[in-house]
Amino acid sequence: MPSTESAKRNAARERTAVSPETECNAGKNTSKILKDKDIREPLFDFLEETYGKIRIFEEKRMGGSRADIVMVTPELVIGIEIKSDADSYTRLRSQVEDYDRYFDQNIVVVGTSHAMHIEEHVPEYWGIITVERVVTETVLPDFYVLRKASANPNMRRKQKLSLLWRPELVRIQALNDMPKYAGKSKEFVIDKILERVPEETLAPQISEELFERDYSMILETINEYRQQHGQKKRRKRRRRKYKPIV
Repeated sequence: MPSTESAKRNAARERTAVSPETECNAGKNTSKILKDKDIREPLFDFLEETYGKIRIFEEKRMGGSRADIVMVTPELVIGIEIKSDADSYTRLRSQVEDYDRYFDQNIVVVGTSHAMHIEEHVPEYWGIITVERVVTETVLPDFYVLRKASANPNMRRKQKLSLLWRPELVRIQALNDMPKYAGKSKEFVIDKILERVPEETLAPQISEELFERDYSMILETINEYRQQHGQKKRRKRRRRKYKPIV
């Protein structure tokens, strides 16, 4: 007899699998498939309902990849990759390696065309959320947790801490009664924090800094810090089409 978890997974695969008829008609019905833009906003609502207090950041550069979504909870920083029906697995292997360096947990959100095979492409500790179109006149997504995320064994605390800006690191130093290390590099400060602050203390402090991050004030805050330490002010960069918010 299959386990309850296996039965759930099999039921999810059957529910989200693409039928041969659907595959044959895919080219004729492309307006009906769920694309990234159809998934994001409803996904944010689903994540809030599932996790409670969260903050969502989009388009975070990490290593050679860009995280689609970074979700902050009071204790965790979670990376989320979206693979809609319009996407392929071409870059997923390198993306998995990059996500694993930075985040406490990782989740992949997949369209119906990927639901049958996604477990073959991500580690067993990655969470999997399937998304399918509700059968209506409009394109509406429905989400199902196929597998919950567990602790990422490959997360590097130094990489995770590097997500914070220097003024945010300064506040963590103050919270832990650490020296200011004036004139030292960001890397030096990160190493000292990791030496001095245990993970159970540091994890919620990192989350709190990300919850409180204010993009309307960050350039002013960074320049104030740089001026105090004899460094040149940063110029305001021209905005790109997307808004990188971590």
